Amino acid sequence: MTTKRAISAFLPCFNDAGTIASMVMEAFVVLRELAPDFEVVVVENGSSDYALDVLDELERLYGAEGTDPQDRGRLRVLRFTEPLGYGGALRVGFAACQHELIFYTDGDGQYDVRELRTLYAALEREEAAGRPVDIVMGNKITRRDPLHRRVISWAYHHSMSLVFQFKVHDVDCDFRLIKREVFDKIVLTQNSGAIALELMTKAQMAGLRTVEVPVNHYHRAYGVSQFFRVGRLAAVVVSLAKLWWWLRVRHASGSPSPLPEPVTRQPGLGFAPAHAREGVAEVPAPR
Repeated sequence: MTTKRAISAFLPCFNDAGTIASMVMEAFVVLRELAPDFEVVVVENGSSDYALDVLDELERLYGAEGTDPQDRGRLRVLRFTEPLGYGGALRVGFAACQHELIFYTDGDGQYDVRELRTLYAALEREEAAGRPVDIVMGNKITRRDPLHRRVISWAYHHSMSLVFQFKVHDVDCDFRLIKREVFDKIVLTQNSGAIALELMTKAQMAGLRTVEVPVNHYHRAYGVSQFFRVGRLAAVVVSLAKLWWWLRVRHASGSPSPLPEPVTRQPGLGFAPAHAREGVAEVPAPR
């Protein structure tokens, strides 16, 4: 029988005001069941909707000085005044997570946090059978997106699998349970949506083992996707070109760009740099 391990759950949030609260609270429910110790980390990625107000209220309940007697101190919110890019948010989140296992998924509610149980069960099953595993990730049963997005996603996956030679079946399924030690072995550099491809390609090149399990994917209930926009798609194309150059031509990891410090938000007073708060540590640079 395996020993239960502490888990950090990480949710990037960009204009996800309508879904982030339920995602955080459902994460608490699942993590109480699975882990002897846990935390939930939200990276607020320069939202322009009312996500800031929602996160303020969640922090009032579950933050370090929260009022909830059961889960007080379980939630940390890292805020940024400008978007970091999806990859930048993931790099910050991975670096901030403190526990042995890191679970992450998007804050938009298109995946069901409760299916973390499926990932965790697969991890335990593989290790009980003597098969070490480093990453357990989802494989969407059916993609619940408009037709044009499904076509673009299909073309992206299959073309990139030829270019980068990764073996996973659903590289952009951002529903993963990762051992924290993975980030001692690979360095993530991308700030765009290309980071999922970078993560899985580098994990494979490092000899790490990935297990895929089927998970559900749901229609977006709130907001709009940020990925399928001209500016973001252009940034991904540039990132992919750089990534190909580093990995396939130079056979190197590349250099991560610096990321800004998180800020603190005082209702009615705006933002201040996090280092201005006495006793609050800065987010460590991604390794």
